[in-house]
Amino acid sequence: MMNGKNPFDIDVTKAFAGFTLPAIDPESVMASQRKNLEALTQANQLAVEGVQAVTRRQVELAREAFEGASAAFRDLVSPGAPEDRFAKNAALAKDMFEKSLANAKEMAELFSKANSDAFDVITKRMSESLDEIQAHAKTKTR
Repeated sequence: MMNGKNPFDIDVTKAFAGFTLPAIDPESVMASQRKNLEALTQANQLAVEGVQAVTRRQVELAREAFEGASAAFRDLVSPGAPEDRFAKNAALAKDMFEKSLANAKEMAELFSKANSDAFDVITKRMSESLDEIQAHAKTKTR
């Protein structure tokens, strides 16, 4: 304490005496919040649709992989010269590897698109919301 006076003893009412809060229009706040909720709902719907698309494609890929494995197994047990079977196995391994890479790329693109679509909705709404706040501030300062 300096000179017996507490430096933290501040009269808050005096400190904020000239400060006034701008008037808030409850209808515009509710309209803005409604738009925010609509954007979140739309983004959520896009995310759900994206997950459904990914799931459907994963099921298709699993079915294709099972069919491919069945065909490969039939080729492996079919009679033939060892050299021919080895060549078939090498070609099959290469084909399966290339399909796996293509499938992984496709799945990554599906995930990316789903995320991007939902994120775009939220980003657009955030920008609109900030524009609304700016417009509201301009009308209240005039």
